[in-house]
Amino acid sequence: MGSELVKRLSFWHVWAIGVGAVVGDGIFLLIGEGAKIAGPAALLAYTIAGFFLLCIMISMGEMAVGMPDAGAMWVWNKRTLGGLAGFLTGTSYALGWIIAGGSVGLAIGTISSWFLQIGSPEMSVMVWAIIWLTLFMILNVIGVVPTANTQLALVLGLVGLMLLFGIAGFASGKVNPENYTPFMPNGVSSLLPAIAFGTYAYMGALTLTTSGSEVRNPKDLPRALWASSITFLVIYTIAMAAMLGLVPYSELSVSESPFTKAAEVAFGTSAAYLLNFAAWLAAATCLIGGTLYAAPRLLYSMGEDKILPRSFANVHDKFKTPHIAIVFTWIVSIILVLIGYKNPDVVYIHLSLLLVFAWVVSWFISLISAIQYRRKYPEEIKNLTWKQPLYPLFPILGIIGVVIIFYGTFQGAATSVGIGIAYVVVLTIYYIAYGKKRME
Repeated sequence: MGSELVKRLSFWHVWAIGVGAVVGDGIFLLIGEGAKIAGPAALLAYTIAGFFLLCIMISMGEMAVGMPDAGAMWVWNKRTLGGLAGFLTGTSYALGWIIAGGSVGLAIGTISSWFLQIGSPEMSVMVWAIIWLTLFMILNVIGVVPTANTQLALVLGLVGLMLLFGIAGFASGKVNPENYTPFMPNGVSSLLPAIAFGTYAYMGALTLTTSGSEVRNPKDLPRALWASSITFLVIYTIAMAAMLGLVPYSELSVSESPFTKAAEVAFGTSAAYLLNFAAWLAAATCLIGGTLYAAPRLLYSMGEDKILPRSFANVHDKFKTPHIAIVFTWIVSIILVLIGYKNPDVVYIHLSLLLVFAWVVSWFISLISAIQYRRKYPEEIKNLTWKQPLYPLFPILGIIGVVIIFYGTFQGAATSVGIGIAYVVVLTIYYIAYGKKRME
């Protein structure tokens, strides 16, 4: 077996990985729940969420270009804060994506069943989830370029579709200004949970940092972080503004895509059907692509350092992909789908909350690491081909954002917080008792 990944990805491939890891159920479904809670002010809440995530991603840019590696935050934080910090962030981010494989698998299984049901409703969800996960597993195994090209095509189609929806929605003449009032019907306090929903919608873009071992030019990593953030923030703000003007917020919910409802108001049933099919299905496949790209790269890097089984570091001789790590991620994702077989809605919510917890942990530690990187390696920073502007503004704003996101997400979610803390304790015990010795 080979042992190294190959540098084949362009800027546009990396940009597509970042944007494709964002679009999905959070954009097409949870926006409805955010608007139901905060009213038209959900538009402000999602903008704030996007801004905080932009700050987080700009903060990571220097480490991405200074230490480009498939292990991303595992490699960065191990070097700046120590092995335990690196292990917690690397495994947390990988775990978040594997959880996404289960939750998004359930979502895409549900969507696909609307169009073609296979057996009972529960069986159909499971079968379709396994089919889509398997297709993207095979695509990821056979090569990073086919995977990236597929992601790029899907992302360009989705971005174009949503921009077209926003512009055409306003041009339809059916946007009602009264739908934007009252702007904040449930008070300022409603912004926090809506910001949490916005965070879930936009939180995947850091995935592109795991392409560090496969990007041709490391300088493309911070450029793509910035560009992908601006892309989804601008495009989806326009689309969301049109959606809220077409449909009163009181008629929105998590049970139906608000964009589908808005498309029906503006353009009729056929347009709603088309938007539902193209946007939801393509978005879900983009997220599955993120699961089967990012998590295996982190497992690969940690396998190289022997903190996880060395077999994860095996690279396919022909395809030059971490095929064992990809297949492992695929298997665990399917197991999570099977767990949610009988009660997908409940399992989906719990998996989503655990995903947010895992990534908030990795973000917080990585933001501290970004500050420490500046302090610990000043000479290296001087020679970087890209430097974050206005330091330390963005790490500070990022930390503030993480605190707001955590509070807004986990109000009343004591069980999810408890499970999240338990897994952090388990990982810490593993590292101290076993993992650290394997690296020595």
